[in-house]
Amino acid sequence: MEEPDSTSPPSSPAAAASPSPTLPRRKRRKKQFPGMIPLSRVRILRNPPSSSSSDRPQPQPQQALLYDPPPPRSAAIRRRGRPPSSALRLSRDLDVEALIAAAAGFPIDSLTEEEIHDAVIPSLGGTAQVSYIAVRNHIVSRWRSDPSLWLTESQALESIRAEHHGLVVVAYSFLLRHGYINFGLAPAILSAPPRQPPSLPAPAVIIIGAGLAGLSAARHLLSLGFKVAVLEGRCRPGGRVYTKRMHSSSAEFPNVTAAVDLGGSVLTGINGNPLAVLARQLGLPLHKVRDICPLYLPDGRPVDSDIDDRMEATYNQILEKVCQLRQTVCDELGAAVDASLGTALEVFGKAHEIATSGEERMLFDWHLANLEYANAALLSDLSMVFWDQDDPYEMGGDHCFIPGGNGRFVHALAENIPIFYGRTVTSVNYGCDGVLVYTNTGQAFRGDMALCTVPLGVLKKGSIQFKPELPVKKQEAIKRLGFGLLNKVALLFPYTFWDISRDTFGHLTENSNERGEFFLFYSYTSVAGGPLLIALVAGESAIEFEKTPPKDCVEKCLEVLRKIFTPKGVQVPNPLEAVCTRWGTDRFTHGSYSYVTVGASGDDYDILSESVGDGRLFFAGEATNRRYPATMHGAMLSGFREAANIEKTARKRAQKPSESGNDIEMVDVGDNDLDDLFRVADTSFGGFSVIYDPASPNESSASLVRVQIGGREPDSKSGFLYGLVSRNNVMELAVMDGDEERLSALDRDFGRKLVNRTSLGIEGEALIVRIKEARSRNNRNKEAANEV
Repeated sequence: MEEPDSTSPPSSPAAAASPSPTLPRRKRRKKQFPGMIPLSRVRILRNPPSSSSSDRPQPQPQQALLYDPPPPRSAAIRRRGRPPSSALRLSRDLDVEALIAAAAGFPIDSLTEEEIHDAVIPSLGGTAQVSYIAVRNHIVSRWRSDPSLWLTESQALESIRAEHHGLVVVAYSFLLRHGYINFGLAPAILSAPPRQPPSLPAPAVIIIGAGLAGLSAARHLLSLGFKVAVLEGRCRPGGRVYTKRMHSSSAEFPNVTAAVDLGGSVLTGINGNPLAVLARQLGLPLHKVRDICPLYLPDGRPVDSDIDDRMEATYNQILEKVCQLRQTVCDELGAAVDASLGTALEVFGKAHEIATSGEERMLFDWHLANLEYANAALLSDLSMVFWDQDDPYEMGGDHCFIPGGNGRFVHALAENIPIFYGRTVTSVNYGCDGVLVYTNTGQAFRGDMALCTVPLGVLKKGSIQFKPELPVKKQEAIKRLGFGLLNKVALLFPYTFWDISRDTFGHLTENSNERGEFFLFYSYTSVAGGPLLIALVAGESAIEFEKTPPKDCVEKCLEVLRKIFTPKGVQVPNPLEAVCTRWGTDRFTHGSYSYVTVGASGDDYDILSESVGDGRLFFAGEATNRRYPATMHGAMLSGFREAANIEKTARKRAQKPSESGNDIEMVDVGDNDLDDLFRVADTSFGGFSVIYDPASPNESSASLVRVQIGGREPDSKSGFLYGLVSRNNVMELAVMDGDEERLSALDRDFGRKLVNRTSLGIEGEALIVRIKEARSRNNRNKEAANEV
């Protein structure tokens, strides 16, 4: 739904800035596959059988049996003309349902990888697969027709013939488990009781990061019966989706306010978009981003429309030629041969002698800046072969804003979720007995599994230590994939002085190196609740932007606006408040969103999404979603995906009787607690101090050993290392001659290594907890005895 255009206040001279109605239309992205799957693609479900392939499945007869026939029409109705036959109506219904399922991410004529892994049908191909696809599409489209209601399995069975009820049960279970139906924030969805967990007690999952991926995963896991705790380093949810409320500090304009999205802002396509489903459930209107975008020269003059049209066509032709080149290269040499997209565009530009005049060059630079914006990357870093590998899956439909900002999604998703704010994760230990997640507060959280949803920039920075280290394949994918930068300047004005019937307008620069600096302005007045402009800074300019004081950035942005509007007789007022983003230096992101670098490919997104540690540590986030990277809905869908993977893994693990779920435990870590414990060690020799496991007197039980290293003062925490050694081995160490021999024996004879405090792992932390509990009991007993 598009909001009606609002009008300017009487004091605003916006009318003077109105551009010509014949301006060109521009999308945010100029990509190869902008539309959704055409209807003709759906028809392959009902292709007539070929005489040369008699064994090929014949979908139409099978699908015709899926639905109960419609009730007979009365004779009076029949006399009014020839109505469509039931077969034609069925064909139309199947087409519509297939389109809806395709928009939600399902392939037209095949199963998804998840469906194949879940073995939804006994064998691939044949009529069973065709029937299953039709049933699955029917269930998806039926729920999407009204996502405010909970679709039950019995309702899904209503219009399906009895012989196909088994397929309905399988498809319904798959769709529910993977978050394709019955998800979101409608009252009927929120009030639904959680499903039976895969084991009792319910498995516990620690989620790192409260962005859209972490929040969607948390909600879905809770609905599946899991215990969940979310650790978030910031003091707010949302991550890179952040809506800030800007306020006037001026006595002259005291009530001016607006909501601005400083991170993710645009819903890039609403067909099948889960965020569009949330908007519908919450009753939030959608404002279509109108794609009429006037461009202005550096001196403020409008760009000549003929030159503008010609250069836009030329830019698209050059981009198409590069795509043809890469196809030729891939056909001849394989996809392993890659080059920079920027280099290829530059070579073709020179070869065809485009942008010979100054205005043409500035226009061409503007389109390149727009491309850098779409990818949050320098064109010199983008892969010519794979930069747009996600285009075939792009969501169809309008690009939209949410009035009031995307923070409305975030806060609704975060409501009633157990989130621990101010917990920056520093280390993740994972192994066969679970996970232990350390935070900057001196606390560790223990659970059965962990889901890491931090941005790719954090992984590339190495801010989190993984023990054991992540597999080499995953480490290499983290290095190969790019994590780019986009910044914004948000300006709250006392009134609108621009034409609010346009959602965007652009600005050209004479210096190619500065082409991304304030190249595009978004008008937020229609959706922010106040007179708000946002200027985008992309490419090389986004990097330089963070090296410049915010005040200077704001002044430069205002200078651009004044060059555009002053010649029209429009005075640009000083802003009431201004905000400059710094996503590159933000320690919780280190950038904006992912892209495919030279030498990388879409496979790296898949590698990044793979779990490690035999199903103990999982990964989600936009950089783990091959189909929808660099998008808010991609992050959200990855959360659903991993929640389903966690459920599947937990169900398999529950089949082993020795394993069961645990509560999420939070324990204090840090050397101070061990200093207290080792003041009363069970035995000491040389530089070794030992505390036995109070819960087990067995000689093979583990003991906690602390070793003073380097002859440092006993009170120095940095002078100690720790290890787990059996009581038997402790007795052997005690009779050895000197610490040097003992240290050699630890590694050589006992296969034990000494580590620092934070690397003791789950077994070590569990032993420390048992020691503390035993000593607390003893102290309480002594206090009780003294009172008596």
